[in-house]
Amino acid sequence: MFLVPDYNLKDIYEIDFEELKSKGIKALLFDLDSTIMKSKSAMYSEKTKEWLSTIEREFVIAVISNNFNENYIEKVRAVSTFDVIGAARKPNPKVLLEYLANARIHPSEAAMIGDRPLTDILAGKRAGCITILVDSINAEYENKPTRFVRWLERLSIRK
Repeated sequence: MFLVPDYNLKDIYEIDFEELKSKGIKALLFDLDSTIMKSKSAMYSEKTKEWLSTIEREFVIAVISNNFNENYIEKVRAVSTFDVIGAARKPNPKVLLEYLANARIHPSEAAMIGDRPLTDILAGKRAGCITILVDSINAEYENKPTRFVRWLERLSIRK
């Protein structure tokens, strides 16, 4: 199925980077809000900062976000040591493919990581990337309507 991710994990911290390297993965493309930072916060937690700095030594990292607020994206860029691209219009894979082409990385050498099956995973699949679905990085603080929508979305990926 096209929406079924290659990996379905609790959060980003469960990603097995050794396994990804063994599969030839060179680039990690992350969704932003709720995937690697609390939604609309423009700040990484200390745990995430340390985690990113560790993996940044072994992979090309970029954020591919649907967020259209350029001021917000600029704030995220200011606290990031890697490319941050907004207004991506996922599930359209165009921005992912352009980024990978500019980085000279084949889509099969990249993983798209995000918290939304209908945007992040679908864009990654359409681009030809490995896909990793994670739950929200701040799941325990999300309101009930948001959690319900996440539950509904995940119904679409059951095999």
